[in-house]
Amino acid sequence: MSSIRIRPESRNLYFDFHWRGIRCREYTTLNDTPSNRRKMESVLKRIESEIALNTFDYARYFPRSALAARFAAEAVVAPTISSVVEPLNSSTAASTPVVADTPVFREFVTLWMREREIEWRHSYRMAVTSIMDSHLLPEFGDTPIRNIDRAALMRFRAKLGDRRIAKTANSEGRPLTNTTINRILGIVRQVLDEGAARHGFPNPALTIKRLKIKRTDILPFGMDEVRQLLDRIRPDYRPYLTVRIFTGLRSAEAHGLKWKHVDFARRELVIRETFANGRTEYTKTDGSQREVQMSQPVIEALRQIQPDVCDPEDYVFHTRTGRPIDNKNFNDRVWLPLLRHLGLKRRRPYQMRHTCATLWLAAGENPEWIARQLGHTTTEMLFRTYSRYVPNLTRNDGSAFDRLVSAAMNGGVRAEGNL
Repeated sequence: MSSIRIRPESRNLYFDFHWRGIRCREYTTLNDTPSNRRKMESVLKRIESEIALNTFDYARYFPRSALAARFAAEAVVAPTISSVVEPLNSSTAASTPVVADTPVFREFVTLWMREREIEWRHSYRMAVTSIMDSHLLPEFGDTPIRNIDRAALMRFRAKLGDRRIAKTANSEGRPLTNTTINRILGIVRQVLDEGAARHGFPNPALTIKRLKIKRTDILPFGMDEVRQLLDRIRPDYRPYLTVRIFTGLRSAEAHGLKWKHVDFARRELVIRETFANGRTEYTKTDGSQREVQMSQPVIEALRQIQPDVCDPEDYVFHTRTGRPIDNKNFNDRVWLPLLRHLGLKRRRPYQMRHTCATLWLAAGENPEWIARQLGHTTTEMLFRTYSRYVPNLTRNDGSAFDRLVSAAMNGGVRAEGNL
C-alpha cells in the first residue's frame, strides 16, 4: 500500500509505493511537518492515479533515481518531483520549474467516474455514461484537459445546438433541447472542476452561461377527463391509474411500491424506494422520502388488488411474472392507445402527477401539505408550476368574497365572526 513514511536516521520523509510488482522507496530532504506531508501526499495521489490509468512514467517523477533506469517508461515531458513540491533534495532540485502536464480528457474521465460513481444512483451513472459516449469523448477524448479552453467549449456548445436526435435510421429527428445541452455542459464543468483542483488551472466552464429554458406548459386532466380515463382503461390497470392520479406519485415511485409500503391503518403510502432501469433504488432525492395520504378511492383501489396472502416484498403493481410495470410497455401498449381512443391530447403519463397537484389546489388543500405530498421541500415549485391552473378548476373572480360580504351585511353572518 502506498504511503508517506519517515526515514528513522534522518527523520526525513520518503515515498513508499509499489509499481510493476516492485517496492519503490524514494527519499527526500523534507522534514516531517504537516505542510510537507500534505504536499507529498498530493504527489503520491497523482502517482497512484497514473498507475491506475497505466500512464505512470517513473522517470518523470524521479529522473535521477537508480530505479528509473530499470523501468522502460515512455519519454513524456512532465514535472519532476522537485517542481511539484519543494526540492526533495539539493542534488535533484530543478533549476527552472516545469509546467505540469495533464492527462487527456478520456483518461481523466475514467479516473473521475471511478472516484465519483459511489455517490451516484444507478440511473444517474447511466445518464453520465451515455453523455460521455455520445458527446464528450468524441469531442474531447484525446485532448489534454488543460487545453480545453473557453473557445473550445463555446464551439462545442454551438455544435450541440445543430445536433439532432434521430427518431429512426432514416429520420433527421428533433434537435437537442437547451435543457439537454445544459446537462451535457454541466458534466463537462464537473470534470474540469476536478481537473482544475488537481492540476492547478482555471476552469473555463465557469464563465459559460446556461442556455435559457423555455417554459413548458403542463397538461393536467380535468375531473371529467379523469372519469373518462378510469371508466375506459383496461380493468387490470384501473387501480394503477387511480393511485397515480390521486396520489401524485412519480412513475418510478409507483413502480417501486411494495406492499410493505402500504399502511392501511394510517391511510398512508410510505415512499422509500423507486424502480427504474431494471432495478430498485433510493428515491430521487432525500425530500422524496415521504408519507403520502391515501384518499378513499386509493384505498379501495388497493384493497381490490391486495392478495389474500401478501408478501411484504411483493410489488403492488406488477406484470404477470411479478416484475414491476415497464414504462415503455405501459406507454406504448396501454397509455397512448387509451388517449387516442378517448380523443384526448397526447401527453406523458407524468401528467397524472400534475393532475393530482392541480386537484389538490382546487380543493383548497394547504400548499405546504401539497408540497410535502409531492416530495418537494418548499412550495416554490408548487406555485410556479401549478397555480395558473387553479382558476380553471375553481371560481377565481371575487364572487365568493362578494357572497360572504353580502351575507354579512344582510345579517347572514354575525359581526363577531371571521369578518
